[in-house]
Amino acid sequence: MSVTMRDMLEAGVHFGHQTRYWNPKMAPFIFGDRNKIHIVNLEKTLPLFEEALKHVRTLAANKGRILFVGTKRQARDIVKEEASRAGCAYVNHRWLGGMLTNFKTVKQSIKRLHDFEAMLLDGSIEKFGKKEALGYKREIEKLERSIGGIKEMGGLPDAIFIIDVGHESGAITEAAKLGIPVIGVVDTNNSPDGIAYVIPGNDDSSRAIRLYARGIADAVLEGRSSVITEIVKSANEEVAEAVAE
Repeated sequence: MSVTMRDMLEAGVHFGHQTRYWNPKMAPFIFGDRNKIHIVNLEKTLPLFEEALKHVRTLAANKGRILFVGTKRQARDIVKEEASRAGCAYVNHRWLGGMLTNFKTVKQSIKRLHDFEAMLLDGSIEKFGKKEALGYKREIEKLERSIGGIKEMGGLPDAIFIIDVGHESGAITEAAKLGIPVIGVVDTNNSPDGIAYVIPGNDDSSRAIRLYARGIADAVLEGRSSVITEIVKSANEEVAEAVAE
């Protein structure tokens, strides 16, 4: 999928925050202000977004893992939907401290969730007393809410895509400690420091959030399909050579 300047304008990507809340480090990405609202320079945003998408395509083509993170109300459903569509892990509720830096412990919780789900599937959970079974079901719900989006991740991500870097500072701190690059939507009130792939733009509008998340998800799918295309092409060439001989 290619994103155009018109797409960004229609999604309101250019609308920043009130000028009084601005972060001076975002000055290079600001076009000006209108009615005390900063306007993001989309001529800067578009190529930066395209650069981020290119990186995601390359990662996906090399079987890299991309983790989507968006826990604010406007982002939750979109992040879950787009990450799931691309077969990626996601965190769309509270970021739990140590989710990356203490992944070994998180994996134990994931195993517990898988075990519970298996019990639920084969009906063995009903063998417990009514009260105990209910307790287990509640724990499944709790685990699903907090780590359900990363239960199939299989290991640490190779990149993290974040909606609103100010809201997800915990995830950014952990990623920095582990040297995991962050692709982040940075609004005019936040700092681009420490973000490997900065996407300057509106992080509050659901239409803008959808545009970013859909773009990243599409890039993942495109990266993976490019590998399949290459395999098929290579196989066809081998067959053609064999026939020619």
